[in-house]
Amino acid sequence: MSRFSRAAARLVPAGRRAWVEAVWAEAHEVPPGVRRLAWLAGGVQMIAREALVPRSIGRWLLFAAAAAVTVRVTWPGAPGRFATAVSRIDVVTAVLLLAGLPWLARWFLGPASNYRLARFLRVGAYAAVLALMVAKASVLRGVPAETGPALQFDWFSQIVFLVVMAGYVAATLAVAARRSRVAPATLAIGTGAGITLGAVMYAVAPLGLSNDATEPWLPGSDIDLVVLLAWVLLLGGPVAAGLVAGWCYSGPGNPGQIANAKIWQGGVAGLLATGVGALIVTVLGTGTVALMPRAAWLRHLLYPGQHLLAAAVLSQDFTASNRVGGYGLVLVAFPVIGVVLGLFGVALTAPMARSGSSPGGGGPPGPAGPPGPEPVPDPPDGGRLADAGAAADGPAVLPGRPGASARDRREIAALTAP
Repeated sequence: MSRFSRAAARLVPAGRRAWVEAVWAEAHEVPPGVRRLAWLAGGVQMIAREALVPRSIGRWLLFAAAAAVTVRVTWPGAPGRFATAVSRIDVVTAVLLLAGLPWLARWFLGPASNYRLARFLRVGAYAAVLALMVAKASVLRGVPAETGPALQFDWFSQIVFLVVMAGYVAATLAVAARRSRVAPATLAIGTGAGITLGAVMYAVAPLGLSNDATEPWLPGSDIDLVVLLAWVLLLGGPVAAGLVAGWCYSGPGNPGQIANAKIWQGGVAGLLATGVGALIVTVLGTGTVALMPRAAWLRHLLYPGQHLLAAAVLSQDFTASNRVGGYGLVLVAFPVIGVVLGLFGVALTAPMARSGSSPGGGGPPGPAGPPGPEPVPDPPDGGRLADAGAAADGPAVLPGRPGASARDRREIAALTAP
């Protein structure tokens, strides 16, 4: 019961957690038996009432409905087929991950951040994963199953795919959690760069990934500028996102803590810049390939002005289905590239900060002013006369001045007497 009480306290908001702990602590003062059991039951009821607020219930009901629709769409298939088994394993694993990982994220990193963009990232990641499961199941139904070592490799690739999906969901929940301390500017910068990269990548490869662009609108060299833009966004986007995120961060702490926080902001910005882009191009590309043989309007958009026969549509759909696996490389490689380049970008802020500060470290240098007065040197011999004969040339020391000897005063008085 003690372990359960500590675990249950994490499910309620931080402002009510002390009350929950007090309820469990006072349970030992209640007589054992039915009265203590009733006390604990009341505590459980209070935890449920605090943890499952109406808004949370609405979100969970919406997720349950979306998960049910996803399972209903992906479950049908001939028993014993590779595509059917993979689709069912994918959807069951995805639903369990989406339902269970938020509890673990709340346990270790606290509740979701209050920023609207953080909630948008979570909802977007959930919708993308469920949509990807539906599109992937549809594509697999049109691909014949392989045998022998190739089938073993297919099973291995499916396991890797599920692990990668778990990593994407966990990373999204982590950066959107309250204890991760990701600044709102970092979320905005990384998400914006990721959406831009995903849109450009989809324009280059909407029908799977291959050595050449799969965009049918711009054949040949017409696509070269878009491909160049995609490379610039892939390699330069995380660097720029990390640099701007590190430069904009101004949290509290000593210089060492601020430097570590900037490194964290730059890495997260780079991860979002490529992770969001990889997820967007994968979902949109796989969905396009899944819909192409079934939606005539989509074929007209992809091949405007062309009348495709049924055999040509099937041939193109089969080719695109075989190229869909290339999106898996995008899902794996892009986040690694983003983290490395994001850290490189935030490292560029250090020399920029040093060049923009004064040598004394007090801030940027101001306009040069007139030099101040130089210190006056001390008079020789502590202000006393240099020698006793200096009085012959004039009164070097006035009679009333401190430091003049009695003999000097007498000589000066005799010289000045009428």
